[in-house]
Formats: sequence, structure tokens, C-alpha cells
Amino acid sequence: MIKTYLSFLKSTGISPYIWTVLSILPFYFIYLSSQSTIYDIVGVFLSITFFILYRFAYTSKGWSIYIWSPILISISIVMTVLFSYVYFAFFNAYLIGNKKNRVTFLTLYILHLVITTVSINITIILQEDFMIKQLPFVVITWISVILLPFSIHSRNERGQLEEKLVDANKRISDLVKLEERQRIARDLHDTLGQKLSLIGLKSDLARKLISKDPEQAQNELRDVQQTARTALNEVRKIVSQMRGIRIKDEIIRIKQLLLAAEIEFETPDELTLSNVSLLTENIVSMCLKEAVTNVVKHSRATKCQILINQTRNEIVISVKDNGIGCTSIGNFSKGYGLIGMKERLEFVNGTLDVVSGEGTTLIMMVPIDVKQIEKEELK
Repeated sequence: MIKTYLSFLKSTGISPYIWTVLSILPFYFIYLSSQSTIYDIVGVFLSITFFILYRFAYTSKGWSIYIWSPILISISIVMTVLFSYVYFAFFNAYLIGNKKNRVTFLTLYILHLVITTVSINITIILQEDFMIKQLPFVVITWISVILLPFSIHSRNERGQLEEKLVDANKRISDLVKLEERQRIARDLHDTLGQKLSLIGLKSDLARKLISKDPEQAQNELRDVQQTARTALNEVRKIVSQMRGIRIKDEIIRIKQLLLAAEIEFETPDELTLSNVSLLTENIVSMCLKEAVTNVVKHSRATKCQILINQTRNEIVISVKDNGIGCTSIGNFSKGYGLIGMKERLEFVNGTLDVVSGEGTTLIMMVPIDVKQIEKEELK
């Protein structure tokens, strides 16, 4: 119980004590300004009524606030004129500041400010001595009526924007997870789907041949075994890719792939990226791998050139070969896996262009996300 109370004090500061004093003060002012029993009864009744109605007004929504607020402002005026108690204006200013609707806020703010200013001036004229004694506090109250509603309203708007930002970041995180699942699904389908189908077909064939041609059945089973091993290796590669691919590591694998395919690799001395988020670099590396794989499989090229140009706001990567080119971009994109590349790049607001002529050139453009980099650096 004590720990809960201490935690409450830490989170609220001295606010509860200020509101407690302001709640006791009207009765003290009624005592100081006591003129008759009727005056005292009226003052106590108005104070109690104010606190009861304030509760309804604070929790009200919609048009009802236009009923409660004028009543509370009226009670504040009466208490100011009769008992020189201007501090109900604090309560009203706090109430108005917590209204989310901007039209409601501005309407009540202007109404409260004008009426409070008029009532203070009338009270100074009618009860000059008593008001002059507390004039510094009256001035502070009047300044609070001007500034406090805007301060509270701005704080609440900032809180709402922060909540929206948290929700947006959560949705982005969910989209990242969804994209990763789709990528894994594509990779599994492309690498394992065909091999598992092949294993099934060869297993059925071996079962049918085991009595008719045992030797051929053994050959089919050896093919099943080899295909299974190949599938296992590809699963391991997919798992390693899930851990994230850096561009410098991918370039090493690309050099090995092109060397094995007897394709000359033309590139600057060093291909690196700086100040790029891990997500962007991972996607760029996967697209670069797919592009070079297309060169090896389909282009019949003897040379492959990779260029990376990084500016402050954008990365431009081009993969150019001197192969046969493509006659139909539509069929080319379907057959050469460019749809998957385009989807990956679109996830980081990137684009993919295909230029055919004296070979094929793939141009990938990806903007640099500074906020994502800062977020990853904080982790």
C-alpha cells in the first residue's frame, strides 16, 4: 500500500496538494468575507455544487459540455464577486484545456477568458482593499487562465500524436514480419518445391521398378538421395539468409558464382554501402543475388558489370551484361524472377527498371531511410 502511494506521488508530483488547497480555499474565503448567515450558506452551497458539477463536466462528451461549462463559469463569477475567490478559474482552465475538439476548446477558452477578466475587474472596483491584498495571486490566476488551457491542450495533442506514432511503428513492424514470411515462402517454393516434387515422382517410380528392374530402381533411389541432400543444402542457405545479408558478403559470393560460370566480373575496387539500415542492405543484397543469378542462367553473357552509386538520399545499383537481352519485358519479368525483386524493393520504397539493348541492364533505386538507421543504432 505504501509503495503504491509513493509511486503515485512520483508520477503526479505536487499536483494533488495544489488541487487540495484550492478545494479548501473557497470555504476559507467564505469565512473571511462573512457578512451574514445567508451569504455563508450561499457560498458553501455554490462551492459544493461547483465540485459536483465539475465531475460531470470533466467526464462529459459531446454537446453536454456546453451546458456544464457555462454553469461552472457562472459559479466562478459569483464566487469572485461575492467572496473575492477567483481560484475556481484554475479548475475551469484545466477543464477547458482537456477538451480534444478544437472548436469546443477555442469557444470555451475565449468565453472563460473574457468573463474571468471582467469579473476580476468588477471585484477590484467593489472590494478594492481585499483584492489588492491578494493582487499578485489574482494576476497569477489571470495569467494561468490565458496559458494553462493551451499548455494542457498542446500536451494532450502531443500525447495523441505519440500514440499514433507508436501504432504506426507497430504496423510497420508487422509489415516487416509479413514481408519476411512472404520472402521465406517464395524462397521455399522456388528452391524446395521442385525438388520435393522430383523426390515424390522418383520414389513412386522406384517403387514400381523394384520388382521389374531392381538396378534401375536403385538408380532412381540414388537420385532421390542426391536430390534430398541438395534440398537440405538449400534449406541451410535459406536459414543463413534469414540472419541477414551484408552487401560485401554477397559481392564475394557473386564473384565466385561468375568465376564458376566463366563470366568476367567488372566492378570498382570496392562495393560497400555506408549509413544504410540493415533491412535495406539485406533487401538490396537479395535483389543483387537474384539479378546476377539471372545473368548466369539466361543471358549467355561473357561480361557482367555491377555499379553502386550512393548519394545522401539514394542508392542506385546497376547490373549490366553483354548477353542476348530481352525482347518482351512482360515475359522477361515473369520468367526471370523480377516480380519478386520488384516486390522486395517496393517494400523499402525502391524501384526496379529494366533496360534492354546490347545486353540487359537492371537498375535498382532505393531511398535511404535515416529514421530506420537511427532506430537500429539505438538497439
